[in-house]
Formats: sequence, C-alpha cells, structure tokens
Amino acid sequence: MSKCRKLITTTALMGVIGVLPAFADTLGLGRLALPEEIAAWDVAVMPDGRGLPEGAGNVFDGEDLWIDYCAVCHGDFAEGAGVWPPIVGGRGTLTADRPLKTVESYWPYLSTVWDYVNRSMPFGAAQTLETDEVYAITAYILYSAGLVDDDYELTHENFTENRLPNEGGFYFDDRAEVEFPIFTQEPCMSDCGAPVSISARATTLNVTPDFPIIRNLYTEDLIGNGAADAAAEEVIEDASAQPEAEAGEAETQMASLDPELVAAGEAAWRQCRTCHQIGDGARNGTGPQLNDIVGKMAAQVDGFRYSPAFVDAGESGVIWDEATLDAFLENPAGMIPRNRMSFRGVRSADERAALIAYMKSYTN
Repeated sequence: MSKCRKLITTTALMGVIGVLPAFADTLGLGRLALPEEIAAWDVAVMPDGRGLPEGAGNVFDGEDLWIDYCAVCHGDFAEGAGVWPPIVGGRGTLTADRPLKTVESYWPYLSTVWDYVNRSMPFGAAQTLETDEVYAITAYILYSAGLVDDDYELTHENFTENRLPNEGGFYFDDRAEVEFPIFTQEPCMSDCGAPVSISARATTLNVTPDFPIIRNLYTEDLIGNGAADAAAEEVIEDASAQPEAEAGEAETQMASLDPELVAAGEAAWRQCRTCHQIGDGARNGTGPQLNDIVGKMAAQVDGFRYSPAFVDAGESGVIWDEATLDAFLENPAGMIPRNRMSFRGVRSADERAALIAYMKSYTN
C-alpha cells in the first residue's frame, strides 16, 4: 500500500492567525473579526467529526441528487466522464505507473469527502447544497465505492463509523525530523563512497533476453530460438486446430439471431456502455465485460470484483439465460437485492429482447 504524509497545516495556520491582530494594531489597519464572522467561515470538518452539522441523507436520495448535480462531470456511477475524474475505483493502483486516486483508493477520511462536497460542489454553484443533501451525496459515494448497502443512511451520529480503505496508507509528516537533517549537512566533496568497478557483464551473466517467437509472413517458418521452435509450433497448431463441431455450433447460433434485433440491441447498448464493454478487446471497468455472458453462471467474469449480492447469486446457481437476463434488465435491484448496479432497469420488453440478442451475438 502506498504511504502518504499527512500535512500538519492546522497548527501552522493557527500560528499565523495568532500574530495577525498584533500586525493590525501596529499598522493601524482593520479590526478583530467578530465571533459570528469567524463562525461563518469556519466550516472545516475534522476526521473525528468535529465541525459536522446535524443532518442525515440516504443512498436513494443521494442517487437522485447525484444525477442532478454531479453525473454530468463524474458519470452516473461516479466512474468519471470525459476529462472529469472518477470518484470511485482504483483500488490497488497507487503503486502503478498511472495511479487512480479516488475516494475508494486514496482519500483517507470521509470527513474530507463531506467537507469538499459542502465547500466546493457542485461545480459553478458551490455551497448551494443543503446540509442533508451533502449527507445524501456522501452516502451515494460510499455506496458507489461498495462500502455501504443501498438502504444506508449517513448521519452526523454514525459518520465516524465509516472508514475509507486507504486510511492506513497515510502517516504524519516527519520530514523535519527525518529528512531535513540529512539534506542540511555539509556536502561531501571527496572520497564520499566506495570505488565503483565493473564486476560482471550481461553476456557473461546470460541475462540478454531471447528473441520472441514469430512466424515469417512469407515462408510460414518460425523465427526465434531453435530450442523453443518445436514447442511454439505445437502451441500454434493447437490454437489453430479448433474442433469442427464447435465452429459449426457457433455458426448455427449466429444464423438463428435476427440481424435487425441485434442491430436494435447495439443501438440500445448506449445505456450500458458507460459501465460495460463487449466485443473485441472488451475489458472490465466499472462493470464486468460481457462477452460470453449468455448461458453462464452469475459473477464468473475473471478479474472483476463483484459485490457480495452478485457473489451470493452465483453461488446459489443463478444462470444468465434469456429469462433471467430479461428479469434482471427489467429490475436489477428487484431480482438481486442490494447489488451495487445503480441502474433503474429497461422498461420496454422489446428493448430488453434486443439487448439480449446483442449479447448473444458475442457469446460462443
């Protein structure tokens, strides 16, 4: 887990504020702020809950508010939209070359979320949200991150019970004690380290990488290391030798699909593609990729982290046949309660049939 310093700025800020009255008196400028004036600006919320106003908001209300105020920039499911950042996801990416820093992967305290939404959102209309609306939006963010259930209500009383995944990934800023002494010493100008010498060469250590195994496009011969040629040829032959029965079965299935229905499903897919990919190169995103999903058991796509509700559905034997898919597409929350898929459903039976035909066209 990546570690980040907690910048201790509050003490320093209070020190500056403490000397301001002295400057004002010396220069004959201004006056001391009145208590009510300070209270109007003092809206900071601390990790231990200090500064939180009384209030409450639930996930369902938060979803409606999110669609109204937040989705245009951050996506319907907090997955990000265009150049605007995602709010959830990214767990395990902080040590990657391109880390995704979100509430779910990076932020240490829920108080930061509440404070930021209250102080700076929505974009262009900051501080226009009511207190209960801020609680509801924060609850929806927790739900989108898979940290609470869909019936959860966030209040000032249970606020500090919520812990974000990366809370333990921060430590207090210790540079003054640890790093500053190292970099404030007299610099070494000679004999600063052990002499450097070449102890071995790559050719001696046999670490030069082998050439990849490729096929010559003109002669159909394999090019590469002779020792691996036979094994590579065997793999290529195995991959190309698909059973005729399987190929015939796939052709029969494709022939049974109505091309117009598949085309209608492709057009209807626009409401799904925010979270799901399908087709060549499809990858998991906010939702799992949906190649080969029809006829398969629920919650079985490799590499995707399903919510507990979906895992339970798979373990109970739910199969994505046409009838099950139709029921789920009509009412996702009704068929699999407490699942994290924040989608209201497809009301049109014809549209659901088209979507299922489209998914079947990408099922072997």
